[in-house]
Amino acid sequence: MAPPTRIGYKDYNDTPPLAEHQGPAMPSSTTRDRLFPFCWLDVKSHDPAALERFFVSTLGWEFAVDEQDWRKATVISVAGHRIGGVSDLANPVYPEETPAHVAFYLTVDDVEARTEAALALGASLVVGPFEAGDQGRMSTLVDPWGAAFSLWQPLAFSGWSVPTGVNGAPAALRLSCTDPLASRRFYENALATTLPPEFFVARPGGESRPQWELLVEVDDLSTVRTRIGTLGGVADELADGNRPGLRMRTDEGIAIRLRSLDS
Repeated sequence: MAPPTRIGYKDYNDTPPLAEHQGPAMPSSTTRDRLFPFCWLDVKSHDPAALERFFVSTLGWEFAVDEQDWRKATVISVAGHRIGGVSDLANPVYPEETPAHVAFYLTVDDVEARTEAALALGASLVVGPFEAGDQGRMSTLVDPWGAAFSLWQPLAFSGWSVPTGVNGAPAALRLSCTDPLASRRFYENALATTLPPEFFVARPGGESRPQWELLVEVDDLSTVRTRIGTLGGVADELADGNRPGLRMRTDEGIAIRLRSLDS
């Protein structure tokens, strides 16, 4: 059997997540049903201070240094629920040309087995599997169409705890891709689970490559759109099903989808 294809950090423009995050309590069953198998995100930016100002103003996200972590990592929360972390691309571990982006992690019960399954289905290996301290085991891969994802087998760190029906809270993930049906089959077979078909959507014209994007619910799309423009971002109308929505991009190009909260 030929060795798996490996993509170097410089080619892929990413690195494995730092094991700096102290895990919240196990997410509720409602949250896990809604977002499963996703369990964490990490926003990687060349200007973390500007990134914080942008998301505090537009989505009401909370940014705080975890004083209990010796690395003093910055953690993102919504209504007191931890949803992710922030990585500074000025850190020498990242190649200089690494673009700003969001990395997403999917929980699995056996990272070695799921990694091998993904590779057999045409994925490329970036790094791993390896141990991230006592937090868990992980690997990072690129799917056959070019979208990056990481697998996370939890130990001490279980993942995010996301509130329901709260302004700025993650509601779902969307894989913006060229072939939604084929992509869904790949992830379901690789992860040995069933995923909602609405997770997979056709890529907007002009996008350079497939990518996973967070879908966030907000209570006032009009106000958020105004704030996005004021802060140098871009917002395009993009409905999510029958609900009004936007797709916003920061001045660094980080894309997040928005939709209105249920009335």
